[in-house]
Amino acid sequence: MRERIRAGDREAFADLYDRYARTVYHHACHLTGDLSAAEDVMSETFLVAWRTREQVDPEGGPLGPWLLGIATNRARNHRRGVGRRLAFLARQPKPKETEDFAEASAERLDHQRELAAVREVLDRLRQPEREVLALCVWAGLDYAQAAAALDVPVGTVRSRLSRARARLRSLAGERLAEDRLSEERRETGREPRRGRGEVEGRAAFVALPNEGGSR
Repeated sequence: MRERIRAGDREAFADLYDRYARTVYHHACHLTGDLSAAEDVMSETFLVAWRTREQVDPEGGPLGPWLLGIATNRARNHRRGVGRRLAFLARQPKPKETEDFAEASAERLDHQRELAAVREVLDRLRQPEREVLALCVWAGLDYAQAAAALDVPVGTVRSRLSRARARLRSLAGERLAEDRLSEERRETGREPRRGRGEVEGRAAFVALPNEGGSR
């Protein structure tokens, strides 16, 4: 596959897209917190991959880490340019509605809300920690693959992931506790009694698999 990609074999590249497009898209979702931006990042990732195909090492394993490394860089660029993107979109005329996509729109909105909730927590992590978390936790890369994707030592990946997990547990717990208090206020109309600090529910750990997930 590597030799065919390096040689510009379009059929091989189509196979590569079919195999990794969804993985790249989900990785971009986790880094950008925006479905439309994730689609842009995915498209840009494969465009860059095609343009830089001759740089692929002829020896090695699966090409997923290479693509995810490109996607991580494209997501960084998206974050830097998000203000310009929003300003451009604000100037565009609203598209006409020709069909009722209520069900699909509702599903997309629910996904956006979930991403926004996770994104709110992730935004409070440092960028290097956020990126290694996305690669090792959600994309499922091992330490060596994540290191190759980010072009950093394996030890750096380990330390960043450890810090990210600890920080994310703390932040997610705080977020869930705040949501719980707000919900009780709405239901009772009065200030709820505070517990002893325990946080319940799987939502607090939506981004955290078992510690053994990466090796």
